[in-house]
Amino acid sequence: MSGPVLARRGFLASAAGLAAALTLAACGGESAPTKVTSGASAAQSWTFIDDRGKKIDQPKAPSRIVAQVGAAAALWDFGVRPIAVFGPHKLQDGTKDPQAGNVDITKVEGLGNVWDEFNVEKYISLQPDLLVSSMYIKGTLWYVPEKSKDTIEQVAPTAGIMLTGRSATQVISKYEELAKSLGASMEGVDEAKARMEAATKELAQFKNLKILMMSGGPDAMWVVNPPEYPDIVHLMNAGLDVVKPAKVDEGGFFQTLSWENADEYDADVILYDTRTQSLKPEEMLKKPTFAKLPAVKAGRLYPWNAEAPYSYQGYAAFLEGLVANLKKAKELP
Repeated sequence: MSGPVLARRGFLASAAGLAAALTLAACGGESAPTKVTSGASAAQSWTFIDDRGKKIDQPKAPSRIVAQVGAAAALWDFGVRPIAVFGPHKLQDGTKDPQAGNVDITKVEGLGNVWDEFNVEKYISLQPDLLVSSMYIKGTLWYVPEKSKDTIEQVAPTAGIMLTGRSATQVISKYEELAKSLGASMEGVDEAKARMEAATKELAQFKNLKILMMSGGPDAMWVVNPPEYPDIVHLMNAGLDVVKPAKVDEGGFFQTLSWENADEYDADVILYDTRTQSLKPEEMLKKPTFAKLPAVKAGRLYPWNAEAPYSYQGYAAFLEGLVANLKKAKELP
């Protein structure tokens, strides 16, 4: 595999949640099935058109749902309870990975916790009705291994929700559409939507701050390319001025910089990827050029939840935290 491809995978898997093999590609379970509390009836046929343009027809709404952890976190907030998840959901100490959002990982099966890990035998044994995953590359289900894709597709229908090139509100709406079709309870959704909208409006007051969004690895700093990320598109639509790299790597998701060149772009505020695989602030501060950046020296270095669940609850919490931090940034010299 070529160096550029390895670099892309390193960023996407550990820095911004987007690993992909080629182009950033991008017996009987005991878990309870999704509880249908409203909407879809078990007696009705079920149809859903996913973001591949694939029409899924079933005699009844699926109840035994398996989901990539990001998709599971989104569905969970709408009231859908998957029976199993795959992708980063458990930390080394056994506690929940933040990417799992509000999913109760003690009540779901785990089919894999890292890239290219998917227990096909266990998946088959669960007798799923539907697999749901986000997509960064159209047609490529996130965290579904290429080597097992054909087998997995034969076990149950799959639904893909596109992320790249969309705003967070568009992605959330698609998950909402899917959840409603599955008969989700939608409990607390209206209140969370109002919170998200209120926090979004507050972002306009920070339009004069230049913001750099990045992730750190042992040997490289990655500056993200805003148009490729639904959360950043949402922030920019709300009025934030986010640095767009002048040159991006193959695939378009980011620009790789050596730590010696961490001062390539000026910024008033730096938002760093908080995911467990990325460097922590104390580790990045050991990089001399980074430590000398005006935003870093001034203390305007704040967390970026790079994989907030695509639900109103997930984004309300993310945006409220961001607003609070940007208010601090405005008060600093």
